[in-house]
Amino acid sequence: MSEHTVKSYDEELAHLTNIIARMGGMAEAQFAAALQALGKRDSDLAARVVAGDTRVDELEQEVQSFTIRLLALRQPVASDLRHIVAALKISSELERVADYAANVAKRALVLNQLPPVKPVSAVLHLARIVQEILKDILDAYIEHDVEKAIRVWNRDEEVDDMYTGLFRELITYMMEDPRTITACTHLMFMAKNIERIGDHATNIAETLHFHVVGTPLKGVRPKGNTTDTN
Repeated sequence: MSEHTVKSYDEELAHLTNIIARMGGMAEAQFAAALQALGKRDSDLAARVVAGDTRVDELEQEVQSFTIRLLALRQPVASDLRHIVAALKISSELERVADYAANVAKRALVLNQLPPVKPVSAVLHLARIVQEILKDILDAYIEHDVEKAIRVWNRDEEVDDMYTGLFRELITYMMEDPRTITACTHLMFMAKNIERIGDHATNIAETLHFHVVGTPLKGVRPKGNTTDTN
């Protein structure tokens, strides 16, 4: 990033980036904790994840207020404008990531009251892939790494295909043992929430590409054969 004549402007842009980095780290930690609560059947941890969602919401509000201030006072153009608009869009994506993490934790609270079911491990496998993607795009944002952002964008189809396979596995499991219907239904919604986190990471990749390069990602966004449970 080029330096401006007014040093305080550079400091303000750096501050905006730092808020997004904090927000991303918090959303990432919320997601990891929700998965740990699911895997270890830890209801206390799940409850803390649900309660912690408001902290990410507060940071999004801070980003919105700060970007409005920058737009009004600095009247940015070109790369500066893209920087500010990208931060605003990415903060919204990260707020949704944290929301989906909280949704996973809420369902974990219910699931932990039911007998364990085998497909939990498959849901966690999908989640680990999405965790990798989320980490990569947050790193790419800090590093302004367009190539890494493109790799994240290209992994969207992988996540969609895994989700579709998991959905079918859960249907088969319920058909074979109707006693698992309630637990597997919760797992279906968890899997969809996790897949959506992957979608938001892909959205961030597109925004980051425009922020750094100044042009949209070209080509059709890779999408697998998804099955929506909403």
